[in-house]
Amino acid sequence: MEVALITVGDELLSGDTVNTNANWLAAELSERGVAVPRILSIPDDRGEIADRVREYAADFDAVIVTGGIGSTPDDVTMEAVADAFDREMAPTDLTRESVERRLAAIRERVPDREFDVDVDAEAAVPEGSRPLVTDAGLAPGCVVENVYVMPGIPDELKATFEAVANEFAGDRRSRFLYTVEPESNIVSALREAMERFDVAVGCYPDREADHNRLKVTATDDDALADAAAWLLSNVDASETPVSRDW
Repeated sequence: MEVALITVGDELLSGDTVNTNANWLAAELSERGVAVPRILSIPDDRGEIADRVREYAADFDAVIVTGGIGSTPDDVTMEAVADAFDREMAPTDLTRESVERRLAAIRERVPDREFDVDVDAEAAVPEGSRPLVTDAGLAPGCVVENVYVMPGIPDELKATFEAVANEFAGDRRSRFLYTVEPESNIVSALREAMERFDVAVGCYPDREADHNRLKVTATDDDALADAAAWLLSNVDASETPVSRDW
């Protein structure tokens, strides 16, 4: 399974907000054996979002879009996804009830504050989509064909993803190994491992930990085990973190 991630927000591109959502989602998907071949950050531009969603929906098994689904003027993601599939926006009984329930909880928690919320606008999703509602946030997410639209606020994103996490599964498996050998000394061995066992091998220097971290990825358990065993023998690698003494 291949899943593309689209994170939406001017604040991501200006550096005002760190894009932790992409990192978290990629890790969660990788743990489930899913490949993430694209991560794209784009501005709050309705046309740009629609174009990219339409393109990625055709190219990948699924697309996760995060950010920009509230009611402020820069929140245009949900409308853009509707545009991508030529659908109108409308609330459903489920989304309307969810928004009203969340508003009631907020008003109970903050009784001395007025909240001017257009419930139908807040609850609107592309027609025919599957709503994704949680108790973590006000605006609902949704699924349109193979596109999953989720909030950008990290806690809300995590709650929404957990509601559909079992819909993401793949056959990629990975193991981490560690070596103190300099990268220049193990290039040929890493290439040989990739060719010999039909695996992917990434080398990630970690200067703080004083070692190089090797990630071996395969879709076959035997190939993964054989490649790891070969690397343990041929690049002075370890299954537990080690550190240089030079």
